[in-house]
Amino acid sequence: MNRVETKGIVLYNRPYRESDMLVKLFTETEGKRMFFVKHARDSKLTPVIQPLTTSDFILKLGQEGLGFIEDYRDSKTFVAINEDIFKLAFATYVVALADAAIQDNIADPSLFAFLTKTLELMEEGLDEEVLTNIFEIQVLSRFGVSLNFSECVVCHRVGMPLDFSYQYAGCLCPDHVHQDAHRAQVDPNVIYLLSRFQGVSFEELRTISVGPEMKVKLRAFIDQLYEEYVGIHLKAKKFIDDMADWGQLMHRD
Repeated sequence: MNRVETKGIVLYNRPYRESDMLVKLFTETEGKRMFFVKHARDSKLTPVIQPLTTSDFILKLGQEGLGFIEDYRDSKTFVAINEDIFKLAFATYVVALADAAIQDNIADPSLFAFLTKTLELMEEGLDEEVLTNIFEIQVLSRFGVSLNFSECVVCHRVGMPLDFSYQYAGCLCPDHVHQDAHRAQVDPNVIYLLSRFQGVSFEELRTISVGPEMKVKLRAFIDQLYEEYVGIHLKAKKFIDDMADWGQLMHRD
């Protein structure tokens, strides 16, 4: 087996047999892989195989089958996220989305960096809903989806109201809306924000602020985009949807 040192984040774990555990890691250099941890409850690895834990892992990897976690250092947990049920829900969802977006055993250091940075910014206190929206839009490419929110897909004109066409996977200007009778008439600010979200940098993430009404519109439209183009239904996303029904009972400061 090959011995590899790489940064990684725990996507999830699950019990295996009586006292063992299977742990899914998303690593910077080796992609997503499943690892076997023997006697997990009594293992020195117990603190670092919990979901949403990052570490520099020392791993043993085979060509096929399960790998093994040999050791670790510089482990980090997201304390603020784990102490806030709302933050935790969104963090769990972006992690599940990253898991769904790429195949196992294929390195994707760019996605790893973006996922890690998204979680770090949630931990710092940036708006978890907006960060999640940005992550959703940028990860669409991993599902083979490319959408154009910045211009009319027919004539490439900008600076005017644009409707969105699911048929053309992009926007249509007033001169070309007739080409899709089933186009969606979307709030222009939603189109503008999604265009920004597609190319936003880590530094710019700190500067984006979205009001409550716009969050609702963004959530509804992004949900429709995923239903139309991706078609996955994650348990973590359903939990977020359910929170909208009871979240009013748990007012946040």
